[in-house]
Amino acid sequence: MDDYSEYDGLGLAELVRSKQVSPAELTEAAIARVERHNPSLNAVVYKGYDDARRDAAGDLPDGPFRGVPFLIKDLGMPVAGWPRSCGSRFARGLTDAEDGGLTARYRQAGVVLVGKTNTPEYGITGTTESAELGPCRNPWNPGHISGGSSGGSASAVAAGIVPLAHASDGLGSIRIPAACCGLVGLKVTRDRNPNLPDGFDYALGNVVDHVVTRTVRDSAAMLDATGYPDPYASYPAPPKDRPYMEEIQRSPGRLRIAWSSETPAGRPIDAEIQAALERTAVLLKGLGHEVVEKGLGVDYRALFASRGAAAAANFAAGMDRLIEQLGREPEPDELEPLTWATLKAGRRQTGADAMRSLQETRMLNRRTLAFFEAVDIYLTPVLGTPVPEIGFIDPVNLEPREVNRRQARVFPYTPPFNFSGQPSMSLPIETDSGGLPVGMMFTARYADEAVLFRLAAQLEKEAPWKDRRPQVWG
Repeated sequence: MDDYSEYDGLGLAELVRSKQVSPAELTEAAIARVERHNPSLNAVVYKGYDDARRDAAGDLPDGPFRGVPFLIKDLGMPVAGWPRSCGSRFARGLTDAEDGGLTARYRQAGVVLVGKTNTPEYGITGTTESAELGPCRNPWNPGHISGGSSGGSASAVAAGIVPLAHASDGLGSIRIPAACCGLVGLKVTRDRNPNLPDGFDYALGNVVDHVVTRTVRDSAAMLDATGYPDPYASYPAPPKDRPYMEEIQRSPGRLRIAWSSETPAGRPIDAEIQAALERTAVLLKGLGHEVVEKGLGVDYRALFASRGAAAAANFAAGMDRLIEQLGREPEPDELEPLTWATLKAGRRQTGADAMRSLQETRMLNRRTLAFFEAVDIYLTPVLGTPVPEIGFIDPVNLEPREVNRRQARVFPYTPPFNFSGQPSMSLPIETDSGGLPVGMMFTARYADEAVLFRLAAQLEKEAPWKDRRPQVWG
């Protein structure tokens, strides 16, 4: 199928529905593109071809993406019979006995699982470079990062290997790779896609799962398919008013949009990113929205510091579960320096440290959420710099302090909305002078994905990105 990569997921599903193509043919098209592009990108780290061919030839559920090839991030999403490396040497040999709860929901949407995608070690960094899996490269320029921690998924979608892929976001790990690779990336409201019984590491509520896509409608349709409440959830997300596929057909109206380039450190962002942000604000004003320059106004230093103890303790608890599963402690060479530092920090925390951390973050989140009483959308860039080269943020060879210093410079904007649980979306509005994507981040009040989808659909028409093609494509 020569024009496979020109279709989004819903487009391919319509071809299946009208019997113009079979799921088996789509699966072979995806496999051919993995084999063609993966040697240069390193996006797919497990090839589940036999399972994919069997599933494609079988009786697939009649979901919105029936027959569409799909990839799962190789981190926290179990797939029956498949290995799960978590990007780490320590997890070698780990195989999941059954599907995770959200994996089952993806299958019910009709997708065919073809393989698993590259991720940094335990998803810690905003770049997908690890000692175990190697660097994942950006289809727009393979010398540059694909972002992290869902970098493999973003690279594969941007290259046309699959039209959409699973991703997760704990501090920006959907939005950052979407921005780096020119995709639509929505961090959903906390528990909008339930973590279900297997999501132990998600106990803080920071991490959510969704997809990276090339079109707004694919993101909306997949969230309609998977984003329904878990009947046993303690704190389910507030219900939506209507399907998101209906929301993208509705006008956003005249929105109150605040924009800012303020950073937690107070340092200015790259001039080219600043100019792109200002042009986006002008575009929004031209569409009839009320647009004002206004920063979030929170104490970033206090907010980020408040989360440290609880986040470290949560990571240590997750590692202890993995250690129990594998039956041994990691050897010195089985974890990267930043991972070791995070694990040791987590094990130093007391119960009182972790609880105080959670308490302080909760109170500081009130200030973030209060900002949206007078604002419908908050606009910033996703990155503060152009997309870095491979090796600039190197968790394998750089000291942990230097990794975090560089990450803070490149990725200053995404974490507050993981802490507060709000929906936040990256859209590929611009490209820089080097031809790499520039993602803009649109954040809405808690549980209001609807307004993001309406605005994203409007921008997709006014600033269309679907016809842009990376160097590595199709």
